[in-house]
Amino acid sequence: MIKLPDTKNPRRESSPADLTRAALVRAALKLFGRQGFDGTSTREIAAEAQANIGSIAYHFGGKEGLRAAAADYIVETIQTIAGQALGGAQAPGSGQAAPASDPEAARAQLFAALERMGGFILAQPQAGEIVQFVLRELAHPTAALDRIYNGVFEPTHRRLCQLWEQATGEPAESERTRLTVFTLIGQVIYFRIGREAVMRRMGWHDIGAAEAAKVVSAVSDNLSAILASRMGSRK
Repeated sequence: MIKLPDTKNPRRESSPADLTRAALVRAALKLFGRQGFDGTSTREIAAEAQANIGSIAYHFGGKEGLRAAAADYIVETIQTIAGQALGGAQAPGSGQAAPASDPEAARAQLFAALERMGGFILAQPQAGEIVQFVLRELAHPTAALDRIYNGVFEPTHRRLCQLWEQATGEPAESERTRLTVFTLIGQVIYFRIGREAVMRRMGWHDIGAAEAAKVVSAVSDNLSAILASRMGSRK
């Protein structure tokens, strides 16, 4: 059974204003992902958050500012998950991967990162809202996608590439390494995007921790096969 990551917001939102702001961000994330930015009214967001409609302008300056805040929430959330999954893969404050003790340790770290990120993406309800929001941004990019790419996509992918270099000796920024890392991430993301089809085909009523563990096990087998192939080709 995989251990689900801790996704609690590290900030303490205790005042009424903080709680309202947080509720509006979560409502916007949910509705923008489900209905799109243009298809969602501020009135709907306020109703979902059980807040006064005027609080959107007060806290964010308007709907566009709320979209930016939702993007920042995604960045903060995924940075927390990536920090838990890849904490040992980067030297604090260096911006570069810290050398693993040996390639075997780096490979173990790849498996641990896959398990941790898979547990969040597959089994955490909020991951569905995040993925929906991001998919809409990828289809119709706005400044919100820039915030997410610069805050999450690029640095997390780069860190995984650095870890791959430590594990295999292949250059972190080679085209092959970058594409390989995308395939590893994509395998996990598919099970969230294609969640309904997967549940029907597998006969599952939901994808919780137990089902997520089975998916992560299958993806880990793929990682093992890729690593074995790459290491074998270097002999």
